[in-house]
Amino acid sequence: MAEENNICLEIKDINTFYGFSHILYDVSLKVPKGKVVALLGRNGVGKTTTIRSVMGLTPPQSGTILFNGEEIQKKPAYQISQMGVGIVPQGRRLFKSLTVKEHLEVYCRGSMEWTPEKALEYFPRLAERINNRGNELSGGEQQMLAVARALMTNPSLILMDEPTEGLAPLIVAEVGKLIEMVKNEGYSILLTEQKLNFALNLADEVYVMNKGQIVYYGTPDDIRNNEEVKATYLGV
Repeated sequence: MAEENNICLEIKDINTFYGFSHILYDVSLKVPKGKVVALLGRNGVGKTTTIRSVMGLTPPQSGTILFNGEEIQKKPAYQISQMGVGIVPQGRRLFKSLTVKEHLEVYCRGSMEWTPEKALEYFPRLAERINNRGNELSGGEQQMLAVARALMTNPSLILMDEPTEGLAPLIVAEVGKLIEMVKNEGYSILLTEQKLNFALNLADEVYVMNKGQIVYYGTPDDIRNNEEVKATYLGV
């Protein structure tokens, strides 16, 4: 029971389809409270589909998803968000015409822990760009705003889908510091990522996915020391 109380997210044997295409095969994983769990794998193996399944955007046809002990696999995405699941989507997907301030205000949920004012204190660079629109920000600033926007929903779990995609190496390092800051605030994070070292430096636990299945689970050091897994499933 103590272990169950320490689990923020538990995915049990989910099978997810796009139409008639079977994408996820009996996928199971756990995200402990306050930990970063990385889901690694090459392009097209099902990482984003896993995120979408949790968020209710592509619900699984079978299996169970538990968030803080409550089943959510049949709930619509807006209810899952209201329960405390935030998402930083692949490609950031900001509104190009909205300013930084407007992004934060649109996603703010009243007088809860995270407010636009707190976000601007936490991310001073966004305060400097408060009146800039989404398409006027650098890649790193856009990712910062995507994270701040997710925090505005006051989540306890944050799903981060490929946060370094398309970013220059210097910006990737900044994003790593950003995620570390969020982790240190006590948030649970499920992180999908292709950059191996980036993910291993942040993660507490690691799952490796291939062809819609979990093929390996271990610690970051387990992955670092397993040349066969890296060569077979991660292209290293």
